[in-house]
Amino acid sequence: MNPTLSRRTVLGLGASALGLSAIPVFAQGTDKPVRIVLPISAGSGVDTIARAAAPALGKAFGQPVVIENLPGAGGLTGTSVVVKAAPDGMTLGMVSNNHVINPSVYKKMPFDAIDDITPISVVGATPLVLLVNPKVPARNVKELVALLKAKPDGYNYASSGNGTIIHLAGEMFLDEAGVKARHIPYKGTGPMVIDMIAGQVEMGVVALPAVQQHIKSGALRAIGLCGSARSPAAPEIPTIAEQGLPNYSVEGWFAVIGPAKLPAAEVKRAHDAVVAAFSSAEVQEAMAKQGNIIKPSTPEDAATYFRSEAARYAALVKKANVTLE
Repeated sequence: MNPTLSRRTVLGLGASALGLSAIPVFAQGTDKPVRIVLPISAGSGVDTIARAAAPALGKAFGQPVVIENLPGAGGLTGTSVVVKAAPDGMTLGMVSNNHVINPSVYKKMPFDAIDDITPISVVGATPLVLLVNPKVPARNVKELVALLKAKPDGYNYASSGNGTIIHLAGEMFLDEAGVKARHIPYKGTGPMVIDMIAGQVEMGVVALPAVQQHIKSGALRAIGLCGSARSPAAPEIPTIAEQGLPNYSVEGWFAVIGPAKLPAAEVKRAHDAVVAAFSSAEVQEAMAKQGNIIKPSTPEDAATYFRSEAARYAALVKKANVTLE
């Protein structure tokens, strides 16, 4: 078993222990770890990003960093842990688009996605890619659309869960192309990708960093990138927009949050550590290879962005008619 895909990994020892001083240390050295909860499964796009940045985050915080995957309920399970944590800066979360989508798809929320958290930073964006199992006789958008039109409801598309950005990205593709496919929701990206490779489901949208190795090996075939531009990490993959669906554009983003009422000093400490870690040469290189665009926002800008994205996805959810208990 790949240790990077284990449920819990302790990463990022203090800078003094590693003999490094290139990245500033924003906390006094301590053995007590900073817990970063990922409300998604191991092997997903955000998981790949968090684990690539974890060593640098440990240096920046000056103490161990624990990455913990707590998937379930479209991210509500893990984020609930962050919301309920003590506001001492020792428990943070790394969330994605799903955080602001959930209020529109769930009839009841265990917390307020805006008021019950403290925004630290919208760290960056990651490209999404539409994939098919290699047995599907389509190599581009035109051929895939033709297959779906010729056999309505004859194909399945997977998602990481009902109401997730992966689900909505798939729904948006079907809507733009004027075709149909049966939705098969999974509990996370990892299980979804496994079944796509096995041919249990024919297609789906996934974060590019999580599936680059499978595209290169031929285990999955890339149909097109979901964003408005090609990715430097995979320039050979054309966008869906340039293949005949010019209005189709969606990308994933990832952000760091803390519980509500986090003291200003702890917000600054966490923000400074995130900026330092994601600005470090090793993380910049890793993010570039994955195709991620890194541009950490301020806590204030993150709060504004969360509200605007929540409004945007509310309209998409209504159009897709997605409602969960």
